[in-house]
Amino acid sequence: MQSIENKILGNIKKCGKGTIFFAQDMLRYGQRQSVLKALERMAASGTILRVARGIYCYPKIDKVLGLGVLYPSLDEIAQAVAKRDKARIAPTGAYALNILGLSTQIQMNVVYLTDGTARRLRIGNGTGILFKHTAPKNLAFKSKMAMYITFALKELGQSGVTEEHKKRIKELLRQEDKSKVLSDASLIPAWIINIISEDYE
Repeated sequence: MQSIENKILGNIKKCGKGTIFFAQDMLRYGQRQSVLKALERMAASGTILRVARGIYCYPKIDKVLGLGVLYPSLDEIAQAVAKRDKARIAPTGAYALNILGLSTQIQMNVVYLTDGTARRLRIGNGTGILFKHTAPKNLAFKSKMAMYITFALKELGQSGVTEEHKKRIKELLRQEDKSKVLSDASLIPAWIINIISEDYE
């Protein structure tokens, strides 16, 4: 018979390198305590990474640049949690700016709005993810890009948007369908709509 570790490894190998998974997903392979011990051993051996309590990653290994084990980004972890919980999320503040390349500031603790459960995840090395509950209407965007741009520019404020910011937004919007972005106009402040509209001219 296969060991619990081999069953877990077989499962995550099918999903591929970089896959984020949850301890709860693996309880089909044995008793809870046995599964947790198996995950603990696999993390200790470096086969998997423990990124937060109950959250693991089958890591990618960079052999080209010699970077070794590649840790998942905070956004990848947050998106995996949202997918598991069937919740919508949106990065807020400085992290939204960082994701869009509008800021190079590195955030140690990031905040997402969610229509799911409010919670805090401690990732390690002082970093963490905070999910703050918000009304579903605030996350009703059809275009993820429109949503990201809205939250990022709200953080800057109308007077804080520079020509460099506008240039970057124009680059991002080139990849997006105009009608899809503007279909979210009712959710976006008028001054941000003006910036988006100018970029499509």
